[in-house]
Amino acid sequence: MYRSFLKRFFDFLFAIVVFMIAFPVFVIVTVLLFIVNKGEPFFFQKRPGKNEKIFSVIKFKTMTDAKDDSGRLLPDHLRITGIGNFVRRSSLDEIPQLLNVIKGEMSLIGPRPLLDLYLPLYNQRQRRRHEIRPGITGWAQVNGRNTISWEQKFEYDVWYVDHYSLLLDMKIAFLTVWNVFSRKGVNADGNVTMEVFKGSEN
Repeated sequence: MYRSFLKRFFDFLFAIVVFMIAFPVFVIVTVLLFIVNKGEPFFFQKRPGKNEKIFSVIKFKTMTDAKDDSGRLLPDHLRITGIGNFVRRSSLDEIPQLLNVIKGEMSLIGPRPLLDLYLPLYNQRQRRRHEIRPGITGWAQVNGRNTISWEQKFEYDVWYVDHYSLLLDMKIAFLTVWNVFSRKGVNADGNVTMEVFKGSEN
């Protein structure tokens, strides 16, 4: 029953409650990023959801669009703003995704939605991460987040697809809160974001 109905019900209910509680912070961060990013406080990007259906994920924009002389974006650590760095490290950049959850495009807990250009690179087992709605946080995130390899991350994702339950989701929610306050696994080897996935060998 949890898989067929209650998970979505809890997602919708808790996403609304949490968004209402976080709304003052949402407004303040939006205003600050509006100023810093010249009128663009949000970042929209196409991501594959359940059954690889494409949707637009919503996040706070924590980096500028600064480019080098060749027109290429500068490295992440040169584009991230001061307020953006704080928003990312405190995981406040995830708040807008509650709107994705309310719309039914995401779940509170599940495999993280990744770039759609990765779709052709997954092997058959890795593609199973799209059998359920992607999540704001997930089993891979509480077991290393950006500090583990892509292969490890996908193994955690597929394991979650096969084993998720109310108790497991409660455990992940608790560990997520703990990791946010302890700031564990935010960056990958000193980088702002995870390195690009280039496909697995098998």
